[in-house]
Amino acid sequence: MLLLPLAATGAVLGAWAYGTYEPNSPLFGRVIGRGSRAGRVVYLTFDDGPNPAATEPILETLATEGIPAAFFMVGEHVRRFPGVGRRVAAAGHEIGNHTLRHRKLHFAGPARIREELERTHALIVETTGRAPRAFRAPHGYRNPFVARATRRLGYTVFGWTFGVWDSDPRVAAEEIRRRVRARLRPGAIVLLHDGDGYDPRGDRSRTVAALPGIIADARAAGYTFGSLTELVA
Repeated sequence: MLLLPLAATGAVLGAWAYGTYEPNSPLFGRVIGRGSRAGRVVYLTFDDGPNPAATEPILETLATEGIPAAFFMVGEHVRRFPGVGRRVAAAGHEIGNHTLRHRKLHFAGPARIREELERTHALIVETTGRAPRAFRAPHGYRNPFVARATRRLGYTVFGWTFGVWDSDPRVAAEEIRRRVRARLRPGAIVLLHDGDGYDPRGDRSRTVAALPGIIADARAAGYTFGSLTELVA
């Protein structure tokens, strides 16, 4: 007789884990993890900035190549490096909210989540003059309170199609490039990092070095680069 309650408990825990840890799970609200599969378009996204040592050269590469991107910013990093945040906005890239301190939200209550999102929203608006319209949770971890907070702010929530662990210091620039090339597919939202969520001056030089090759490989394979703006509701 205990088997049924145990099975039900297991199912509930399994569903909760799927909703919490799968970045594209719709269980706790709508989330976009991929664009249209109809054409050979991919989307570049960068998390955890702004970071002067990485965001600025990334912006230079994107400007040289004429490519749009999305930057999901940590509020405390925006406060530390307002000039870099303004340069992202001035270049016309999509700006997203990535919480105030890059803290995992899966066990956070509604007050904590509101603080993380609303303070970051205010910082981005005050710094760049633009209100973010997109949100990505640190590590993709969410719970039902996250959905409530993002609805209140009018955000579109994004996951990603694939990441390549470019934040791992053991991964060289050529390996980052190879991993992106191997996983490209129509509509892919590519997760890269221009900062470190916890260290405001974290080393992202390998991502910077890999980016020109990533762009060249995608174009050689017939891909163009889309703006995440077109996926924002």
